[in-house]
Amino acid sequence: MEQLKKYIEDNKDRFLEELFGLIRIPSISSLKEHKDDMQKAAEYWKDTILKAGADKAEILPTDGNPVVYGEKIIDETKPTVLVYAHYDVMPVDPIDLWNTKPFEPEIRDEKIYARGADDDKGQGFMHAKAFETLVKNDQLGVNVKFMIEGEEEIGSPNLGKFCEQNKDLLKSDIILVSDTGMMGEDTPTITTGLRGLAYMEVKVKGPNRDLHSGLFGGAVANPANVLANMIAKLEDDKNRITIPGFYDDVLEASEEERKEMAKAPFDLDNYKKELDLEEVDGEEGYSTIERTGIRPSLDVNGIWSGYIGEGAKTVLPAEANAKISMRLVPNQDHKKIARLFEDYFKSIAPKSVKVEVKELHGGQGYVAPTDTPAYQAASKAFADVYGKKAIPFRSGGSIPIISTFESILGTKSMLMGFGLESDAIHSPNENYPLKQFYNGIETITNFYRHYAEMNK
Repeated sequence: MEQLKKYIEDNKDRFLEELFGLIRIPSISSLKEHKDDMQKAAEYWKDTILKAGADKAEILPTDGNPVVYGEKIIDETKPTVLVYAHYDVMPVDPIDLWNTKPFEPEIRDEKIYARGADDDKGQGFMHAKAFETLVKNDQLGVNVKFMIEGEEEIGSPNLGKFCEQNKDLLKSDIILVSDTGMMGEDTPTITTGLRGLAYMEVKVKGPNRDLHSGLFGGAVANPANVLANMIAKLEDDKNRITIPGFYDDVLEASEEERKEMAKAPFDLDNYKKELDLEEVDGEEGYSTIERTGIRPSLDVNGIWSGYIGEGAKTVLPAEANAKISMRLVPNQDHKKIARLFEDYFKSIAPKSVKVEVKELHGGQGYVAPTDTPAYQAASKAFADVYGKKAIPFRSGGSIPIISTFESILGTKSMLMGFGLESDAIHSPNENYPLKQFYNGIETITNFYRHYAEMNK
């Protein structure tokens, strides 16, 4: 164990610089102009895995961005860990809110600031370096495979098919993922649940062109006004979603489960302070942790219409648009929810406008078991590094592909995340503490040691 810690300490500056090389590639999967960058990021991961000690690594095509696959098989009779991560990142808009260039990583206050610093280049890269640490010190006790995709931030539309076509190649005993977080920098956390997702785009269309708001205002329906009214009808005054049938399949948590959740260390006052809020908001009758862990939610992620440039332009816009996401709890089917949303949204539209609705992407929720060798190995690994037992926690986020892994590959996932709420993932000034990066490498290294010992 000390030998491994020393290797990490001796090489930490190199680890960091190699991570920076990956971060500098603007691999934004949602923007077509970054198609070449997706290939560059895949090549970078391939080289990283090979240099870390893999027997082979290759870039495999999909109908979208490629998947990087690598492996080191030390003994066919030993367990196999499949590492999953993604090399794509979110767009950087609004760019004017960044304090530094998003793809030029900078260290300030012991944190890496850059797009992808946490999600998921920083967290994914920890696995490559933990693997390297074990291989270079001849202490790898299990087989390891890597599957690094480039479309997670757009819903992994092609990874399910890739898994179907490569079941034998991806065969493993556990899938290891670091794309989640911890409740605090000194509170090790194992994510045992993820919410599902139905992500919709809506368009409300009015007249056949933008109109003069003075000449037509009050006589022709304004799509922006209508859209605002329709969105307001999606929740009631208790912040419950009004879509008929939305809650039909929700599994209500028992009182015992809610009592256990309440034991988690959570400082509501600090939570509000960090977000500069006077008060929190959400479904009536539930705590903040419950609202993001065991309850579904609906949010407008973007809304646009009419003139938004500098100064005034008095138009009645021809259309208004919005992107709306619904986070779902296990047992809710994202396709069913998408249908219910579309039916309801169209039903509340006045005849003065036309409405278009489409689901951009979605995925099922996931609940992970806590009685497996992998969970016990992860728990011990966190205790080794943080000096305390990890807390099981249901995250409010979504990784839609995780449930797909289980349905196609028949393999459970172990969610060992090290991100913090303050990391601002998906936002300007995304960051990742150096402490979390190095602790993550050490914890993952210890996971492999314990997992190998449990499977001798």
